[in-house]
This record gives sequence, C-alpha cells and structure tokens, in this order.
Amino acid sequence: MLTLENGRPADCAGRLAKEIRCYDLLDKLQVPYQRIDHEAAMTMDACRAIDLALNATICKNLLLCNRQRTAFYLLMMPGQKSFRTSVLSKLIGSSRLSFAPAQDMEAFLDITPGSVSVLGLMNDRENHVKLLMDREVLQGEYFGCHPCINTSSLRIATRDLMEKILPAMGHQPQVLDLPEAL
Repeated sequence: MLTLENGRPADCAGRLAKEIRCYDLLDKLQVPYQRIDHEAAMTMDACRAIDLALNATICKNLLLCNRQRTAFYLLMMPGQKSFRTSVLSKLIGSSRLSFAPAQDMEAFLDITPGSVSVLGLMNDRENHVKLLMDREVLQGEYFGCHPCINTSSLRIATRDLMEKILPAMGHQPQVLDLPEAL
C-alpha cells in the first residue's frame, strides 16, 4: 500500500545523499511537499499506482542531447503524452536529438536512468542543461517527480516550482506547446 507522507522521511538512514539534498533544498526554500516511498519505478507504466496516490500531474522527464553532445535538454512533459524527437527538434531548432547517455546524466544532474527529475537541475550549477517544459504541466495545481532517485515520488505545487525552486536553481524553462500526438 502506498502511503502519502508530509515532507522528508523522519529517518534518512540508508538514503542516498542526492535524495537528501532534494529534501534539504525544498526545506530551505520552505516548499511544502508530500512523499510516497515505493519500489523502483523505472517506467511510466510502473508509476500508474503512484500517480493515483499522488493526485498530481506526473511528469515524464527526459534528458536529451544533440548528436555532438554539445547541447543538453531536460524535457518535462505530462506522462501520458507520447514523444517524438523529430517534432521536438523542429520546435526548439536543434537537430538530431537523442537520449543523453547515462554518463552525462550523472555528470550534469547527478542522476541515473529511471530517476530523471527536474530536481536534478540543482546539481547543474553551470547551466549545461536547458529546461524544456510542456505548457500542460503548468496547468496542473501539483506535479509529481522523483527526488533524484526512483524509489520515492514527490507531490509539489506547480506554483512553487515556478516561483521558488527553479529561480533558486538558476534555471528558467522554455515553455513549449507540445502536440498530443508528439
């Protein structure tokens, strides 16, 4: 059974430093959040029960790069939307987009495949990664994301993301209107 808890775990023993840094950031910014701990959720299908418990817009977060690996993008979009690189490439004027390799995820965001999260941008102090956000994410009162590890999921107010979290991390999104049949 999935239990929605307020804030950080009472005992962080055994939790990874990158997860604890997410809680530290949210607490420092005085951003209220709720958390569900669960088995590793590697795919959007595995997140369905978590989605229901969170009652938030669950985001698909993809780290993308151009062929030369000189431009990196974190795409944040509703989980139910499908994704095609060719359409996104045209929208942002960057050709030949593909999924960024795991070593770039680790180097820029301190995350691993299956744990990609907007909160990973707190580790990108040199702004190597540009945030791309589907406008539909902004329409939900809350959004869901991982705290840089896929064994927990957080529910955070979208307003807090835009007004507190992203400014504190030094990242501003490029808001896109992604088509339903992307």
